[in-house]
Amino acid sequence: MSSVYKKQVGGNHYQSMQIQPSEFINKNNLPFAEGNAIKYLCRHKQKGQKQDLEKAIHYCQMAIDRDYPKDFLEEAEKEKKELNDSYKESRRQTKERKSTEWAKGFNEWKNK
Repeated sequence: MSSVYKKQVGGNHYQSMQIQPSEFINKNNLPFAEGNAIKYLCRHKQKGQKQDLEKAIHYCQMAIDRDYPKDFLEEAEKEKKELNDSYKESRRQTKERKSTEWAKGFNEWKNK
């Protein structure tokens, strides 16, 4: 390990780790959002706790938005269409059931 990774400015929350997040991030050439997500995941118990996990999630969401926005929008549109189709089918079945029930009730009344 290079001596630069033995030093930590502003705390000691990475010192107990076998591989510091910054070393892992740099050696794997990770983009900004992924690197920050790893950093916050690694340190949450020693430093920011729940807030650090929320930050990691936020950085993951940034990576998704950056790399997969079309997939997300397509999936949302697909779900919207499926819900709309399901709603229309439900309304059709309700009308059909009411019509059938009305006719059945009318026939019973007529035959009395």
